[in-house]
Amino acid sequence: MKSIFSDKASLVLRHLLATPEEEWVVRDFSDELKVARGGAAQVLAQLRKKGYLKGEARGRGASATLRHASDLVHEWTQNYDFEQNRCHAYYTPDANILPSIKKFFSKASLKEDYALTLHTGANLITNYVRDNNAYLYLNPDHFKELSLELRKNLDLKELKQGGNVYLIQPYYKKSAFFNMRQIKGYNVASNLQLYLDLYHFPERGKEHAEYLLRTLKEKGEALA
Repeated sequence: MKSIFSDKASLVLRHLLATPEEEWVVRDFSDELKVARGGAAQVLAQLRKKGYLKGEARGRGASATLRHASDLVHEWTQNYDFEQNRCHAYYTPDANILPSIKKFFSKASLKEDYALTLHTGANLITNYVRDNNAYLYLNPDHFKELSLELRKNLDLKELKQGGNVYLIQPYYKKSAFFNMRQIKGYNVASNLQLYLDLYHFPERGKEHAEYLLRTLKEKGEALA
């Protein structure tokens, strides 16, 4: 296990952060997340070594409960940057492209294949940063086909740089869509993924990440 912040390993972290009061054992992660028991055990061992878990480490009473969640998320921001994703830039003259994107993905076979992120997704919660760009993850298993069809349907023009529509191949191929939900009819990445993506983003990203965190706390929602 190279890092607890790698793709498959992060599934364990995301699950723990989503259920911070629960007690877990290794088999829970293999059963629910389809993470190999050996891999899950390594992640838990590293988390315990770093002081992020409480509970018995071994024996019949072995269990793991998350602690110091905010410190874990902060360490995650030091080990991940949105630039680790692959962004493909396109241009559309349509200043309100999101409804057309939603309509494209409304087909039953496609409705789970995208998730809005960065300011695009966070603004549906905060309405904090004015940004006319559209940033969306596409299912990495079908990225080429989805992007081609989307470009054709929305008449997107490919650019070498700049643009206002960004189709993203996620660095977290297995976990970027974890806890995705619908807000105002749009698929939006989890609060945690939004926060991680924004944190080092150069265009008011950290500012928006911190505002998102405050907004979630006021609403009593978890960063997960």
